[in-house]
Amino acid sequence: MTTPDPADGRRPGTEDARDLGYATPPLHVVATAGHVDHGKSTLIRRLTGIEPDRLVEEKRRGLTIDLGFAWLTLPSNLEIGFVDVPGHERFVRTMLAGMGPVRLALFVVAADEGWSRQSEEHLAIVDVLGADGAVVALTKSDLVDARRLAEVSGNVTKRLAGTALEGAPVVPCSAVTGAGLGELTTALDAMVLAAPRAAEGDRIRLHVDRVFTIAGAGTVVTGTLTGGPLAVGDEVDLHPSGIRARIRGLQTHKRRIELARPVSRVAVNLAGIERMRLERGDVLTRPGEWQPTSTLEAWVGPVRGLDHPVTGRGAFTFHAGAAERTATLRLYDTSALPDDGAFARVRLSAPLVLDVHDRFVLRESGRRETVAGGLVLDPFPPRRPGADAAVRLDRRRNASRSLLPAVLLAERGAVRRAELASQTGEGTVDGLEPMGGWWVAPPVRASVEGSLVERLRALHEANPSADGAGAATVRGWALEALRLAGAPADGDLADVLVEDLAGSGVLARTGATVRLPSHRPGVATEEVDRIAATVAAGEPSPPTIADLRRSGVPAETIEAAIRAGALIRVGPELVMTPGFVDKAVEVVRSTGSRGITVSEVRRQLGTTRKYAVPLMEHLDRSGLTRRSGDLRFARGT
Repeated sequence: MTTPDPADGRRPGTEDARDLGYATPPLHVVATAGHVDHGKSTLIRRLTGIEPDRLVEEKRRGLTIDLGFAWLTLPSNLEIGFVDVPGHERFVRTMLAGMGPVRLALFVVAADEGWSRQSEEHLAIVDVLGADGAVVALTKSDLVDARRLAEVSGNVTKRLAGTALEGAPVVPCSAVTGAGLGELTTALDAMVLAAPRAAEGDRIRLHVDRVFTIAGAGTVVTGTLTGGPLAVGDEVDLHPSGIRARIRGLQTHKRRIELARPVSRVAVNLAGIERMRLERGDVLTRPGEWQPTSTLEAWVGPVRGLDHPVTGRGAFTFHAGAAERTATLRLYDTSALPDDGAFARVRLSAPLVLDVHDRFVLRESGRRETVAGGLVLDPFPPRRPGADAAVRLDRRRNASRSLLPAVLLAERGAVRRAELASQTGEGTVDGLEPMGGWWVAPPVRASVEGSLVERLRALHEANPSADGAGAATVRGWALEALRLAGAPADGDLADVLVEDLAGSGVLARTGATVRLPSHRPGVATEEVDRIAATVAAGEPSPPTIADLRRSGVPAETIEAAIRAGALIRVGPELVMTPGFVDKAVEVVRSTGSRGITVSEVRRQLGTTRKYAVPLMEHLDRSGLTRRSGDLRFARGT
């Protein structure tokens, strides 16, 4: 293999990643797969020059029993990391921990032995986990003749048909003689160049597959980083425990770095956490971005060629990312898993950090074999599936990630803002504005609005002299309307909706009383409008309450106009219209930090001290202005 030019890291005579339009070269991780003794570790060692078997027992027995790690710079100058997994059937759980977060595969089949038992199970695992790319290495090609090589290659191609690895190049090679390694490296390069580039602005997850302690440094976790970058100094959470820690240092491929990017192999030195509190399968995240869950809804499908039914009566292990949990399975609308899959509810023995569209593997504990895989559709499902569960989950299965906030909101009717972010990774719902701490579906708001308006109208008709309904009563009506609309019957949500309806003019709220804006308690609307017009006509020196009474206006009509907001009492015997009061506030505000005297207010409004003094005292009491000596200032200036 050629050596990179020390000047810029390029391989002489090859296309460079920077020539392909990358501002920052993409990162990728490749996991091996295949039967025991088919030469996975030997191949990685020959390709990279790095020994993936770390344990003394592995080297003594010549058998990989734990995850190994190595890396390689490809001809395009892109660097990839390898996760080398065990091939023995006793270590499938370990294989799943390495393969779980990875979407590129180097599938290994020995030319002398051909397709074997664990070849089939590893293919089933890669298939149900999905793959964005794969290369098949037909190892030990030096041990067979051309006829046998062609026969095994054809059989492998046939086995891959109909799976996620269909169409993957099959490259004969030998780690002993070096034959075919150039072609294999070229195929790996083509795979990573064609693979989708990892999103770097999503919520991060580092799937922990190794935990250890370094003397003088403390606790270190390693794993495959997805979703977004990590930086030295960042605070992080470790789930499912929720333990908070700080990143003391970062490494990738044994190089110290300040910033780690997805998708890459990363070692994270953590401060403020003990090694014994962590384990393989934990997930490292940014604080507050994720919630662990122990119940989920999913689409589940059997692996191909399964010779027995999968039912909800079995005992299973659930594998996602680098984690493993015991699990129970409840199939929806079927007693056994059909070939084309079914929707199901999965309950886990302990919480996991899962996202919509995460892939997982199910193994049957009794038989110790991989029986199914699936797609997470709802990490936080309703307590009861409901009659529309299949429709709801099918919608989620076909929705793009950008539509998930709208889908979640349509399902729930209303969602807390923090909950939307932690369940979908998005902070907004297209086309909507939040209400307080909630996102509310328009049909739910309309339903609550219609219910409250109808109830208040009935109340006003039955008791026209009453001011309206008490705020506590209206809150209860809103809670009932939320229940009927299928939304959370949450007191805070009810308060938010009532406040929003009052703010938009649908309802009128005075103190602890709520009414319809058109309601005039005990007095006809025409009478209230008439007295308001009389006061407005007299401004800037309007008639006093005594003047109005002498002109024949009943006291209850004046009080009704005040309750209705048509008039504002600015003194014991003085009322003004809201428009005139607003004009006074603007006069004060226009002076900014200079302030204004009562005399100047009087002059600008064209009134007298009889009206200007009580008006300014009213503004002081209302908190719209503040007094300093002889000057008034608008609040906030």
